[in-house]
Amino acid sequence: MLEQNNAFLHHDTYTDIITFDECVGDIISGSILISVPRVSENASKFGKSFENELLRVVVHGTLHLCGYKDKSVEEAKVMRRKEDESLALLQDEEI
Repeated sequence: MLEQNNAFLHHDTYTDIITFDECVGDIISGSILISVPRVSENASKFGKSFENELLRVVVHGTLHLCGYKDKSVEEAKVMRRKEDESLALLQDEEI
């Protein structure tokens, strides 16, 4: 994942997800790369289940495809709030 992050985004860091936005107009489309080992590490680090952390990462990537950003502190706060709201909805559905 480090190689992909460096090649596509020029970020020399490990990451749990890379989202490729391929949206056109109102059509949401894209590709999401997920590092399962990094998700597992983050789940342990944050005291969450693997399933919960994986859902958060999938939601995070989907939010990027919906136009949400997380580069600034304020954008990251909005992103985290949207992640929490989405996870609460998914948990209500008992996936």
